[in-house]
Amino acid sequence: MLAQQLGSRSRVRPLRAGRSRSRVLGYSFLPSQIRELVPESQAYMDLLAFERKLDQTIMRKRVDIQEALKRPMKQKRKLRLYISNTFNPAKSDADDSDGSIASWELRVEGKLLDDLSKQKRKFSSFFKSLVIELDKDLYGPDNHLVEWHRTPTTQETDGFQVKRPGDVSVRCTLLLMLDYQPPQFKLDPRLARLLGIHTQTRSAIIQALWQYIKTNKLQDSHDKEYINCDKYFQQIFDCPRLKFSEIPQRLTNLLLPPDPIVINHIISVDPNDQKKTACYDIDVEVEDPLKGQMSSFLLSTANQQEITALDNKIHETIESINQLKIQRDFMLSFSKDPKGYIQDLLRSQSRDLKVMTDVVGNPEEERRAEFYHEPWSQEAVSRYFYCKIQQRRQELEQSLGVRNT
Repeated sequence: MLAQQLGSRSRVRPLRAGRSRSRVLGYSFLPSQIRELVPESQAYMDLLAFERKLDQTIMRKRVDIQEALKRPMKQKRKLRLYISNTFNPAKSDADDSDGSIASWELRVEGKLLDDLSKQKRKFSSFFKSLVIELDKDLYGPDNHLVEWHRTPTTQETDGFQVKRPGDVSVRCTLLLMLDYQPPQFKLDPRLARLLGIHTQTRSAIIQALWQYIKTNKLQDSHDKEYINCDKYFQQIFDCPRLKFSEIPQRLTNLLLPPDPIVINHIISVDPNDQKKTACYDIDVEVEDPLKGQMSSFLLSTANQQEITALDNKIHETIESINQLKIQRDFMLSFSKDPKGYIQDLLRSQSRDLKVMTDVVGNPEEERRAEFYHEPWSQEAVSRYFYCKIQQRRQELEQSLGVRNT
């Protein structure tokens, strides 16, 4: 069957960068004459039509994925926080000064629950800053704060340790500031009550503002660039009317840093409490694993070589079928009328030669003697000799230095 000769494709190939759809169809298309000779070849053409629809769908989905990757793709997960401490009592027989003074060590660690990713995130990567505030009465105003803030050169860690001298239990407060990506802001209380949003990204806040404007029809019907403020907007923005373009600037004074996570903890030096660990679950945002899969899909080139080899094989097969069709047509035409076919072939070759060499006239007629016995031949010969005589006369005058009058 012709479908088998064509190497019926059990798989269709997606469009790839640098290869146009017209070129693909150009070398994969079967002429209608071949389809008439071999009706089974219609199955191949149906496959091409299905492939074209599939390519369009894949391209559309690729565009959708590219657009989706431009937007943040986050999902909420639980970060379990472990807070524990150890106490080292003073040793009278210690050789070093550290051992002779009682001290405690506070540990703040954590891990992401149900983290199935291959590359585990460090605990510190979830936070922008961490501040531990100790009892000011015990450690004084200059030594009661322990701070960690993220910088561009920060090395991520799985936890934090704080060691201080002391032999009494200490009350401490942990302030953890989450590292939101993209950044989030806490709204002014009046704006928060109006929009029903407490903490959100700038784009989400502007979108909520626009939704409130549309719902309450605050956009000026005559000048769409302006917003007619209702009593709530006037209280917040302190103006009866404002432009759309002014909203981002006016929002700056209404957006505050998010509230930190506050945890109160007691650092115990009681030997019976040494193994106790306080656990807290915090909601954090992590990248959706689907985003990585989508990026891998766009960059995947795993089957490029195999698909290219199949493309080339199909192209060679189609070219071979076309050549066989030409040979068949030649043989059929020659068998029906050998003499007429040879004459038509010679005329065709003559026309092709004329086109290729830019020859003026009809070389086939000029080959025959009858062509030169036509009535125009005498006048043509006379004109030819006259031109030659004039050309020779000019050459003689130039050589003798005589001016041609």
